[in-house]
Amino acid sequence: MYERHEVGKQGEKYASNYLQENGYKIIRRNFKCKQGEIDIIAKDKQEYVFIEVKTRQNLHYGMPSEAVTRKKKKHIWNATKYYIYSHKLENELIRFDVIEVFKIKESFYINHIKQIM
Repeated sequence: MYERHEVGKQGEKYASNYLQENGYKIIRRNFKCKQGEIDIIAKDKQEYVFIEVKTRQNLHYGMPSEAVTRKKKKHIWNATKYYIYSHKLENELIRFDVIEVFKIKESFYINHIKQIM
């Protein structure tokens, strides 16, 4: 369990670096509230992007994005609504992305899926 958690943290760090290298501004990482959690909140030009990061070392359980179930999407949506309300962003553009991070040996590979919900 601990190793899986560490791999997930590494994946989120790698995803954040990838986003910054591609012109995104990281607003917040690991935003948690009663409604749920958002791995990364970033800004892409004029759009706020709420990002779920899924990291895998193999495909035994399918593609990482397949782990973003309907229930998980509901938690992300509820946490996003709270974040928007609490930061007065009601009139801003938003989107939801998933970043799949594949860790193969000591290398990381990214698949960025935009507008997933």
